[in-house]
Amino acid sequence: MKKVLIIVYITVLFSVLIFTQCAGNNSSKEGKTTEGENHMSVTNLTKADFLTKVADYEKNYGEWKYLGDKPALIDFYADWCGPCKMVAPILEELAEEYDDRIYIYKIDTDKEQELATAFGIRSIPTLLFIPMGGQPQMAQGAMSKADFKKAIDEVLLNKQ
Repeated sequence: MKKVLIIVYITVLFSVLIFTQCAGNNSSKEGKTTEGENHMSVTNLTKADFLTKVADYEKNYGEWKYLGDKPALIDFYADWCGPCKMVAPILEELAEEYDDRIYIYKIDTDKEQELATAFGIRSIPTLLFIPMGGQPQMAQGAMSKADFKKAIDEVLLNKQ
């Protein structure tokens, strides 16, 4: 019941291009910030990280309460997913371009199955756009860099 309520609260669908479903076998690039670098990078999240950085859906049952201090984009992915591998370098570029204006996170659905289930992830990549105010919006499928930028500007940064 708890998972159903969470899904109801966050699954306002955001119309985007659905590219294709996943297939493939190779692992994708994981983003990490190395010591001494000044730019942001894509950050991998575990359930524990999600509960402290994004939303504690266990504590705040039935309501969305974002814990971050700037908008976020979360990529639900898997290492074996072809379209996920196409999205990964785009997200790395966007993390550098949008630097301190947004967070970009990744959640490996194979390792974090509870999170994937809680958010109703049925195909990957699935992207969760979390603005500072209002409800998150989900999109499914690979997107071009231009589509990502448009969604970030309009949904996360409120630039019309």
